[in-house]
Amino acid sequence: MSSQLWPYITPGIPDELFDRLPGIPLSKREVRLLLISHLRLLPDTVLWDIGAGTGTIPVEAGLLCPKGKIIAVERDEEVASLIRRNCDRFDVRNVEIIEGSAPECLKDLSQTPDRVCIEGGRPIKEILKEVWHYLKPSGRIVATASNLENLYAISESFSQLQVRNIEVVQSAVNRLETRGTHQTFAAVSPVFILSGEKLN
Repeated sequence: MSSQLWPYITPGIPDELFDRLPGIPLSKREVRLLLISHLRLLPDTVLWDIGAGTGTIPVEAGLLCPKGKIIAVERDEEVASLIRRNCDRFDVRNVEIIEGSAPECLKDLSQTPDRVCIEGGRPIKEILKEVWHYLKPSGRIVATASNLENLYAISESFSQLQVRNIEVVQSAVNRLETRGTHQTFAAVSPVFILSGEKLN
């Protein structure tokens, strides 16, 4: 599947092609590429994206998994509408948007996942525990941490849940930017990406 706005089979849609809302996080393109690579998507993947924000992961995954189903969970009604607009911009039709708070709303989702991406949610330990219950055997889970507290909470949860084949990557990306008459490199905020598998 492809769209007129992004007709390529390559992931990595430029950030500026997405509609935005002030204060709503967007997974930067380079970080998104790392997230997608750790998800190890299949054409028919069922992906839960919890804390979907601007909707960059649902859009990219929807294009990459034409036979799959992407379920984007977002608690804020205005942000859920933003995800919907971005899916429409890229002609993505296999994304279902759920307005609700995790982990409470997870029991109502239409399909159980074989991939889960967690990019937000305050009760991160509770979300991970509940998600693990639904994740299919041999499924993969990917979670991001932008602060030490979340990094610790996710690491501890992975240990308690007996997540296997754990990988941890910290992004360190610099982008060329024009400032005044000069071109300089500016750092993209570093993010930890933790991933692993459910083998039983």
